[in-house]
Amino acid sequence: MRLWFEVARRSFRRWSTYRLATVAGVITNTVFGYLRAYILIAVAAASTNDLAGWDQTDLVTFAFITQALLAGTGAFGEPELAERVRSGDVVVDLYRPADMQLWWLAAWWGRATYSLLARGLPPVLLGAVAFDLALPPDAASWVAFAISLVLASTIGFGIRFCSNLTAFWLVDNRGLDQLVTLVLTFFGGLLLPVVLFPSWLEAIAWALPFAAMIQLPAEIFMGVYDGPIIGALALQLAWVVILFGLGRLMLTTATRRVVIQGG
Repeated sequence: MRLWFEVARRSFRRWSTYRLATVAGVITNTVFGYLRAYILIAVAAASTNDLAGWDQTDLVTFAFITQALLAGTGAFGEPELAERVRSGDVVVDLYRPADMQLWWLAAWWGRATYSLLARGLPPVLLGAVAFDLALPPDAASWVAFAISLVLASTIGFGIRFCSNLTAFWLVDNRGLDQLVTLVLTFFGGLLLPVVLFPSWLEAIAWALPFAAMIQLPAEIFMGVYDGPIIGALALQLAWVVILFGLGRLMLTTATRRVVIQGG
């Protein structure tokens, strides 16, 4: 455990050195939070339906909370591992006397913790300046959201770890990674809350891991999840296990016959 803690701590320190990138990220997330909030307000005003029982406060809160989740869950990708495969530096990772998947998971958690605190929290606070936001009503709800947040970030790791590992077989996996980002953006609820989808499309969204990564923790935060919270957390945990297992299978297959692109 000490090893993984140190990997996470050093990853946190490494990402904290990019101060200008952090400021730019806060500004961008805040601006898009306001844009998405006003778009969702307009959707609510123009709609003749009840919007799954969500009111304006829920929609605005959803806009800012999902913006806050972007960096911490790796919603727009983290290509470092794929770049190391292309350059051949991944050999160093394979030579380490430590599990490669757990090493990258610990590094991911360090990065995610910094991103959530430095780039995720400020947009929510700035959103609260202009809007009333729906906050968890009690301590138990805050604890449930914290657990959901950890699971959501780990789901993001599982998705990106698998997409990065495709670089072992592809000359350049950036096209696939962008496709994953596009699908995640739609089915995760970053364009529109999944609950506003037609029923058949919503069913597809919940059958994929992306809603459990973005939509679900936002619903838990707002207290609008339609079902027992333990069921929501169990769904997230199931996706963590599935993606971790898939990543382990891909890593084992890749390292049986390693071909470093360009090396």
